Amino acid sequence: MFTVKEILEKAVCSELTIEEAEKLLRLHVIEELEGVAKIDCKREYRKGVPEIILAENKTVQDTVDISMKMFEVNDRVIISRCTPQHIEALRAIVSTVSDAVCEINQKARIVIIKKKNYTVEDSGGRVGLLTAGTSDISVAEEAKVIAEEMGCSVYAEYDLGVAGIHRLLEPLKKLIIKDVDVIVVVAGREGALSSVIAGMVNVPVIAVPTSNSYGFGGKGVCTLMAMLQSCSLGLAVVNIDSGIAAGAIATLIANRVAKFRKH
Repeated sequence: MFTVKEILEKAVCSELTIEEAEKLLRLHVIEELEGVAKIDCKREYRKGVPEIILAENKTVQDTVDISMKMFEVNDRVIISRCTPQHIEALRAIVSTVSDAVCEINQKARIVIIKKKNYTVEDSGGRVGLLTAGTSDISVAEEAKVIAEEMGCSVYAEYDLGVAGIHRLLEPLKKLIIKDVDVIVVVAGREGALSSVIAGMVNVPVIAVPTSNSYGFGGKGVCTLMAMLQSCSLGLAVVNIDSGIAAGAIATLIANRVAKFRKH
């Protein structure tokens, strides 16, 4: 394996093409935190979506250590599924770093640590985001944060479930006018909203079942099954409460479309 310097030197000397050099640089990805985690610090460069630290089931101290280790290498770190204890500990440690700021989305339970001069470059990608109910907003906000942090414009409309389907028409019209590249639909209960949307638009739809259901098939099981059984084509489904996954997929689709739209 070449060092980064050697790869750049070979590219300058035309011993490697730009494409070959890029592939080799993508292999320089792992930063290890001894005994705790192997951190994929350069995933964003290789993948188009950064590694996102999952705080859920991690101790507060491990979450802080992993986050700050990644911050040594990257200008931005995203931490998901944070408890209030995680949030307070991350806020406290960031306050001791002169060139860092801490952004908190309470609804999404996401903390973002950034260098003060860090800015997100507009990719040109356009993502629509709809929820069936207000109970689904926390999962939707996860998707929104990820898409926005990867440069997409997100057009979000909440509380549009099929129990009052007339509420859907105006927001859907807005998304069509905005010519979004992909639509994320977040719903609980029977998950019908995603099928309705997929049957009305000509862009990919990503369905996110939430655990906002109870009784038979509760905790999102019925929702997931219903979405998987949808007869509307053009609909893909992620796991229960997987707002992060939906945001990542939407980002990859929208940014890919935007890349060719620019050309």
